[in-house]
Amino acid sequence: MLYLVGTPIGNLEDITLRALRVLRDVPLIAAEDTRKTRRLFQRHDIKTRLTSFHDHSGEAKLRQLTEHMKTQDLALVSEAGMPNISDPGHDLIAAAIENSIPVVPIPGPTAVISALAVSGLPTSQFTFVGFLPRKAAERRKMLASVLAEGRTVVAYEAPHRLRATLDDIATVAPDVQVAVCRELTKLHEEVFRGIATEARNHFTNLRGECTLVIGPVARIDTTVTDELLASALAKLDAEGVSGKEAVSRVAREHEVGRNRVYRVWVDSRRA
Repeated sequence: MLYLVGTPIGNLEDITLRALRVLRDVPLIAAEDTRKTRRLFQRHDIKTRLTSFHDHSGEAKLRQLTEHMKTQDLALVSEAGMPNISDPGHDLIAAAIENSIPVVPIPGPTAVISALAVSGLPTSQFTFVGFLPRKAAERRKMLASVLAEGRTVVAYEAPHRLRATLDDIATVAPDVQVAVCRELTKLHEEVFRGIATEARNHFTNLRGECTLVIGPVARIDTTVTDELLASALAKLDAEGVSGKEAVSRVAREHEVGRNRVYRVWVDSRRA
């Protein structure tokens, strides 16, 4: 049997009685981060043997755990939340299913649903996209695509990229409502609600885990206008970036021809 056990995303009290029982009863627990899991064990007096399993564990570890599951139970826990939700676990679950080993979910906290519930935005239909792309052009393309579907969107984002992502949201959908949920269930929990530009100005020195909820919009204009290119060029100019570099960067990030961006740059200089 493979148990997928949901563990706290912050507050160590957020764990079910069933999860505690399973974690105490199984002979082995595979954990994404054994150090963090031991903190949970110390809090709840769990003494079960731990082994690591994460994205870089390799085929040998996968085979070892699969052989274990053929004769004994195994519990899988991620660093926080539900295993396999933007966390390691898929390969182990697939191996269990392939070998006809039952897979049992032990429900627990997840930042996706927690953020969606507290956001105040519509919840009847939503799309979860995991972590957004790191590159600006790819990120804007994804945002335009998913927001065009007219549903609330939930995404994870790294603190050091959040402000850039909020800029991209403001570019794609200037008036859309967002909720930035930071450090959910932890001591410094914070939820900011407003439009993307307001959220960007609010978070000047951001730390901690972030879940971003973006409200539905009626229509997304994915056309890259000259005004948008001029705005991007002006921003780089204010940052002291040379004209040549600014033209290259804007063309690359917006996936348009360099000649067009250069023309917009020349027109803006004349103006």
